[in-house]
Amino acid sequence: MSSISEGNSIKVKRLAMAGNPNSGKSTLFNMLTGLRQKTGNFPGVTVDIHKGICVLPNKQKIEIIDLPGTYSLFPKSIDEQVTTEVLSNKQNADYPDVTLMVADSTNLKRSLYLCTQLIDTGLPVILVLNMIDEALKRTIVIDETKLSQMLGVPVVSVNSKQGEGITKLKSVIANYEPKQGKPQLDISKFSTLRWSELKENINANSDFDAFVLYINNLLDLNFKRNVGLEDFFKESKVDIIQLQTNESVNRYKNIAEIIQQCVSYEAREVSTLTQKLDNIFTHKVWGFIVFLLILFCIFQFIFSFSALPMEWIENLFIWFSEMVGNTMPPGILNDIITKGILAGLSGVIVFIPQIAFLFAFIAILEDSGYMARVSFIMDKLMRKFGLNGKSVIPLISGVACAVPAIMGARTISNTKERLITILVTPLMSCSARLPVYTLLIALVVPSTKVWGFLNIQGLVLMSLYLIGFLAAILAAFVLKYLIKSREHSYFIMELPVYRVPQTKHVLFVIFDKVKIFILEAGKIIVAVSVVLWLMASYAPGNRMQEIEQKYVNSHADLADPEIKNKIASEQLEASYAGIAGKAIEPIIAPLGFDWKIGISLVTSFAAREVFVGTMATIYSVGNDADERSIRVKMKEAINPLTGKPMYSTAVAFSLMIFYAFALQCMSTIAVVYKETGGIKWPIIQFAFMSFMAYIGSFIVYHLLS
Repeated sequence: MSSISEGNSIKVKRLAMAGNPNSGKSTLFNMLTGLRQKTGNFPGVTVDIHKGICVLPNKQKIEIIDLPGTYSLFPKSIDEQVTTEVLSNKQNADYPDVTLMVADSTNLKRSLYLCTQLIDTGLPVILVLNMIDEALKRTIVIDETKLSQMLGVPVVSVNSKQGEGITKLKSVIANYEPKQGKPQLDISKFSTLRWSELKENINANSDFDAFVLYINNLLDLNFKRNVGLEDFFKESKVDIIQLQTNESVNRYKNIAEIIQQCVSYEAREVSTLTQKLDNIFTHKVWGFIVFLLILFCIFQFIFSFSALPMEWIENLFIWFSEMVGNTMPPGILNDIITKGILAGLSGVIVFIPQIAFLFAFIAILEDSGYMARVSFIMDKLMRKFGLNGKSVIPLISGVACAVPAIMGARTISNTKERLITILVTPLMSCSARLPVYTLLIALVVPSTKVWGFLNIQGLVLMSLYLIGFLAAILAAFVLKYLIKSREHSYFIMELPVYRVPQTKHVLFVIFDKVKIFILEAGKIIVAVSVVLWLMASYAPGNRMQEIEQKYVNSHADLADPEIKNKIASEQLEASYAGIAGKAIEPIIAPLGFDWKIGISLVTSFAAREVFVGTMATIYSVGNDADERSIRVKMKEAINPLTGKPMYSTAVAFSLMIFYAFALQCMSTIAVVYKETGGIKWPIIQFAFMSFMAYIGSFIVYHLLS
């Protein structure tokens, strides 16, 4: 770590940030490091360790580690286990010199539980009283000096959202000489086991540090210092539950004394806005109605207000493609760029306005505190389907992207419920499906306005998202009986106060997500588009030339647009791409799909949004100087067998249902493999989602045909 500091006088080289979920820890991390990181106003947003460099007033640099939120050093979920492992294991690469304990000033009692545990383990601690503005609004006054004296650690008040107190906190860190605070709990008073002997045996910092390691070892958590700990008290009967209960009861007694001496409340009871809103948002009936209305408004807004910017992007690409095509000399490079790369990118980038609106609404719901309410009201319903309230957060996050949503399931302590959540989350319609949905909806659903900005297309889009949710909970219901477990389930969640979302944060989320969408999807689309163009432009032997020669012999005017389209269509069918599509056509024909759609289904396994880019490339091959958008080309496509439009209502809805259910995302498969620790569950997940997609698509196509 010497590379971090400039000089040898620095006392703190690595600082770990710990705290309860919803304490504003990640926001404070951003303020201290200047790094951009996702923050959300609901438990479980931080599920990995995030690191950054903080520049102190003396120009020295320290490393700051943002740990997942936890309520105690006895973890109940995987993300809490990460925090306990870092703070309880000296051999861990991220073991800190100092722990910055971030406390919610509005609920100091709960925060002090973790804080006093950290102090008792022997870790040097700096206590940060965050959200001090919210505490003052609730007439809560905290005596920092008295609290610092009783804990034996520095105490600093901050408002991390507004950046107040950050300069003072940096100064305290720069001048802090790491030392242990005042011990808060003597475990020998409620346990006669030889903790001091165990402490010496494993080189723990304190008796309580040994206590934590021993309990967690018996709970079968993977800590590196735990070898042989289970046998240390083999001559005594150890009741883990009783030990933890005694620790909690005695600790809270001490905390009650601290609160009594350091915290004062105004006598009158304040009826806060949060309480008034919760009477509606957490109501057993109105809560669900409000949630559905919010979803309804979001999808209506996405369709109604994104139309104009989408048209601008579409026209811009048509103009740019025409300019490039006319500027560059004719040839293969010209065709690759205009009919391959630009055609593929235009089919996806045109949907950026809709994706930007979607992520903006998700960021607002997270920042405002509403997401936690959704989890609360959904808990009772979720339990009937083998899930719990915390499963709602990954499911709703899956509307943005399944990968971080699946990682967010680490906050679920029950192994079975966590596994079921991981398996069904990809059924939620993610942002990668949005370009597919909106393209197909635009082909077959009229943009008729029902009232004001409400239109039928928005209703159809919302229906697809609801279908994904219903499919997820029904799949969970089946898995509930197939996956066996004896673990008990519980749901504990702190409902944060409502806050006005930060405009800066919402704008950053939009920028960050759109940038990721363009860069990550763009790389795949460019690669797929080039390969696909080559496959669609070349064929085995002289098939391309033979088709052209056939029309030369039978038609004098090859410049006739109708003849040119026939030549292009036959050459595409004879190409390598056409051969591949024809090979899988018998499998997908019962769903109403032709070989062109088949090619798109295969390429979109890299990423679902590649479907649109693939269709744009396929319908651009062989069409010289064609300035029409992909939507116009697909709308004009004719089924050669029926002579009717290829993308009928039956085909379009069949395709939408297929994409609603199918697991066409390699990144999702990879993260499920990582989170479940093997290939078994990703295979099962891929199999049952593919089955659902095929059967659902088959039923819809034949019902609407």
